[in-house]
Amino acid sequence: MIPSQMLKGVLEDCVLEIISKDDLYGYLIVQELRDYGFEDMVEGTIYPILLRLEKKNLVTAEYRASELGPRRKYYHITEEGLKQLDNFYENWKELSQIINRILNSKEEEE
Repeated sequence: MIPSQMLKGVLEDCVLEIISKDDLYGYLIVQELRDYGFEDMVEGTIYPILLRLEKKNLVTAEYRASELGPRRKYYHITEEGLKQLDNFYENWKELSQIINRILNSKEEEE
C-alpha cells in the first residue's frame, strides 16, 4: 500500500491523465485507478480532487443522462489541463531520473 503522503502530490495528475483519454464520471475514474493498481482507492478521495481540478479550470463538467439511474457528472479535460499534464510529464521525468540515480547508487554500494 502506497502511503497517502506519497500519493498526494501525484494523484491529481493521474486523474487528469485518465480524464484526458475519455470523458468519465467519478465512479469510472475510481475504477480506472483501481485497474491501474490503486486497489484501495475510494470515491471519497476522488471527488475533492475533481472539485479542485474544476476550480483550477483544468477540467470542465457536464451532467449527462444515465440509463441506469440519475444523471451523472462527466469530466472533460481543458486546454489548461493538457498544459498541466505536459508540465507533470516533464517534472515526473526529471524527478524519477533523480530518484533512480539515488536508488541505483545505493544498490552499487551493497
